[in-house]
Amino acid sequence: MSDPLNIAPLRLTPLLGPILWAAGDLAPNEQMIPLGAEHAAELEAGTGPTPRLDVLAEELRSRLDHGRGFALLRGLPAAAEPEAALRVIGARLGEVVPALPSGGSRHVEACDALLLRATAPGTARLRSAAAIHNVLLKADRAGLAALCQPRGEPAVPIFSHEGGAFAARWDDAALPPDRLPAALEEALGEPLTLSLRTGDILALNPFLVWADRVPGAAVLALRENPSRLDTAAFAALR
Repeated sequence: MSDPLNIAPLRLTPLLGPILWAAGDLAPNEQMIPLGAEHAAELEAGTGPTPRLDVLAEELRSRLDHGRGFALLRGLPAAAEPEAALRVIGARLGEVVPALPSGGSRHVEACDALLLRATAPGTARLRSAAAIHNVLLKADRAGLAALCQPRGEPAVPIFSHEGGAFAARWDDAALPPDRLPAALEEALGEPLTLSLRTGDILALNPFLVWADRVPGAAVLALRENPSRLDTAAFAALR
């Protein structure tokens, strides 16, 4: 059942583009960026030119801001300090912001880029927020409209499409299970499941990709400039 709020009329339209994907649609090269010994050497050096990391950062920005919303970086060995590589890569992406405590089932950090490094073999489960939006648009338009309204404290929507930039953030604290549209469970569908190896880095944009937490992973949250947090819908999260 849709949320019984008094909802202002919204112009809801289907989302298009690479942010829209389903688990079975993605080729391996759309999911993964392989890293080699040269990347590892630049990460370990700490000083000097880093041409490969600079190229990697540009590719990550493109994928996280307007592409699939995530990338799995594979090829780095396990490290005694798994956060070190995250800091080096993160410095090229944005400003470090506090990551949330490990409570809850999903990552809802208020950031544009979230870097997770696997400290042991594990599984990541990802969903396209744009795909969920489009399923809800067909199955429960009123329910989707309700999710576009600010709620919680601070008051932010679940879905926003402001100034051409789509963003979505589902926080259980703002929308408890008993107020979810019935169609949301169907809209979630099957996640994209990624098997993580020790040393892998999963980069994602939590505003585009809803990700289950990976137990034990090292985490770094980053805010870009410009940021989706610059929009009126999510400015309260800054």
